[in-house]
Amino acid sequence: MKKYIKIVTLGILIIFNYTSCSSDFTEVDPIGKVNEADFLTTDAEAESVIFGIYDLMAWNYNRDWNSAFFIKVLPGDHANAGSTVGDQPALQQIDDFQHVSDNTVITGVWEGFYKTIGLANVLIEKLEVSELSTKDKFIAEAKFLRAYSYFELVTLFGDVPLRITTPQSIGEFALARSPKSKVYEQIEDDLGVAIDGLPVRAAIAQPFRISKEAAKAVLGKVYLFQEKYDLAALEFENVIASGAFDLEPDFKNVWNASSENGIESLIELNYVSTESYDWGNFPWGGRPESNIHAQLMGPRGDGIFDVAAIGLANGWGFNLPTSKIGNAFDSAGDVTRKNATLISEADLIAAGGAVNPPDAGIHDYEGYVRLKYTTRPEDTAGPTNELNYGINWRLLRYADVLLMAAEAYHKNNEDPKALIELNKVRNRANLSDVTATGASLFDAIVLERQLELAFEGQRFWDLVRWGLADTELSGFGYTSKNKVYPIPANEISRNTLINQADQNAGY
Repeated sequence: MKKYIKIVTLGILIIFNYTSCSSDFTEVDPIGKVNEADFLTTDAEAESVIFGIYDLMAWNYNRDWNSAFFIKVLPGDHANAGSTVGDQPALQQIDDFQHVSDNTVITGVWEGFYKTIGLANVLIEKLEVSELSTKDKFIAEAKFLRAYSYFELVTLFGDVPLRITTPQSIGEFALARSPKSKVYEQIEDDLGVAIDGLPVRAAIAQPFRISKEAAKAVLGKVYLFQEKYDLAALEFENVIASGAFDLEPDFKNVWNASSENGIESLIELNYVSTESYDWGNFPWGGRPESNIHAQLMGPRGDGIFDVAAIGLANGWGFNLPTSKIGNAFDSAGDVTRKNATLISEADLIAAGGAVNPPDAGIHDYEGYVRLKYTTRPEDTAGPTNELNYGINWRLLRYADVLLMAAEAYHKNNEDPKALIELNKVRNRANLSDVTATGASLFDAIVLERQLELAFEGQRFWDLVRWGLADTELSGFGYTSKNKVYPIPANEISRNTLINQADQNAGY
């Protein structure tokens, strides 16, 4: 839980402002004096740094307007930027595929992942030369968090600087981009160490921490993204056979507070509603313990959406559904997941709500309001409800694992196994079994991932790796250069081993 992280990180030796090429990573917050030579000699000290890495992860996916969660969701064909015309143009640029290298959201996410990697590097280096008898388990956890951050970076940006040691001099700050293949090798190596050293889920007392089974699932996903289907299938098979996870019986409960860190969640970022934030003490630009992006994504107030009748509070109106995803649910006859994911304007009005017309100023409204990851009064607390949502991000769910397993089995010419895993997910959605094989089975997997994982940051990256982005996103402004984001301009300006010629094609 995030409350554990907050308590323990007060004892961290160094909080790094670490990017891939910046000397400011050595700046230290004044949190008390600790002798560096004597630090990381106890389990409590090592654990405090591990919790600090989790804290950086949670911050990077919830960083004011510069959220890794948003940067993964917005390019998909299920989400529009929303809000009002001209509000947060950096987010609207991403939504419209008008990426620029000085986009503040893109830059912020890049820096956030490298800060996370930087602290992981420090912990790994210090523990490897320490005499702490339990160091291997902490190194395993740190290497998982480093691997996960690099997997996100290589997915978002392609070739990236691969830094696995802490610079010891000014001359070591500059670092060229490494090929994706090299970054993937490091990710696989780190995950191998993590799998060997992490405990099984049943042995973990603090449920937000990473388990052996979760690391195997991520390794399977890494293999899947590289089209190493036989290896991916093996990892997913091991996770499924472990029995450590299962589907929530009712789809609509997956995002309830009662299911946080529950049977379906492999990786979850934790936030709390107990900080009593108000407009005077909320840490804008800092690291809030609550999930401010829940408020960011709630249905817009200002007289535009009246959603009290369906049990929602108003928010700031970002991340609106497209008509395409609404129509996809209808075409598939998927009532269960549709009713838990979004609501049409007609259904909202029938339930007693109201919607002002688009000319009231709302941006990108296509007739739907999102219900997944939305503003429910029971998930927040005063004194200012808007600032105290405790909604957790589920970064990897068991349903995703089953669908990735189905894809890996299919690509590995094991369609009978693929159908078993695919139909587990469909059965939870009260849909009939798929019996198709071959290309028709792959199409069914594509559709299932679209419906099951809407608004979870998977859709766009699936389309890219499947080679379907050009077709599915042709009406959204997408061009082939948009399969990755541009390397941030400030990285190019600071890093003497990266120049404009090294920028991603088209930017």
